[in-house]
Amino acid sequence: MTETTRTITADGVQAAADRILGAHASGTPCAPVRDLIDGADAAYAVQRRVAEVWLAGGRRLVGHKIGLTSRAVQRQLGVDTPDCGALFADMAVPDGAEIPAGAVLQPRAEAEVALVLDRDLTHERHTVADLIRATAFALPAIEVAGSRIRDWDITLVDTVADNASSGVYVLGNRPVRLADVDLRMCGMVLERRGEQVSTGTGAACLGHPLNAALWLADHLVAQGTPLRAGDTVLTGALGPMVVPAPGDVLEARIDGLGDVRVAFAEEPADEPAEEPAEEAP
Repeated sequence: MTETTRTITADGVQAAADRILGAHASGTPCAPVRDLIDGADAAYAVQRRVAEVWLAGGRRLVGHKIGLTSRAVQRQLGVDTPDCGALFADMAVPDGAEIPAGAVLQPRAEAEVALVLDRDLTHERHTVADLIRATAFALPAIEVAGSRIRDWDITLVDTVADNASSGVYVLGNRPVRLADVDLRMCGMVLERRGEQVSTGTGAACLGHPLNAALWLADHLVAQGTPLRAGDTVLTGALGPMVVPAPGDVLEARIDGLGDVRVAFAEEPADEPAEEPAEEAP
């Protein structure tokens, strides 16, 4: 690789990061970034650059999310591997709470299994046994993904650069040991105000949510940022995404894990225009 190529690549990474950071700060989605960078390595470099800016601004890293765990979605984007993004403390929404209008750009919701770790995962290649020993408990979760890319016009490069299209997430409150639940066979139902809108099982997540978590553990070690004790891992969707509307209430139930719920605030009413003051005679 020539020095010129390296410079252009570095410039492209910074330009892509600036585009995504601008969309995040303004609340206005931006154009895709695939015109600025090429390939997954460059996209993860953008993701790391964006995360560095957020961490320097005071955000706190609390875990990671896994995306593209559906084989159908992988085929749609022409890839054969999941992707991942960072979870920050200010992305966590309490169970049953309301997400303010505009807090997530172009939101899409899905039900997932969350794992919370109590040991580091630092091996170059992990086993299922490593992961089971490292997991303190599992929880039901709703991830509300969002895209800073206008109209979700994304390729793999765009979504990876955009922190795997992260938004916010909601965790249930009843921790369950892995020994007490079959994550592969657990059924999921996602309802909107009591109406069923998405169903699935743990097997829809790369065959088993632990398979997705194993991929993440190895991937992050290769990136030099291994999973640590205390981290939350969102393992990926158990069923199709749902596009929530203002005023919606979503509740997910996962067999063996319980339920989790989140509401979406109504759009604020437009302020009435002030009447012009009458001039004094």
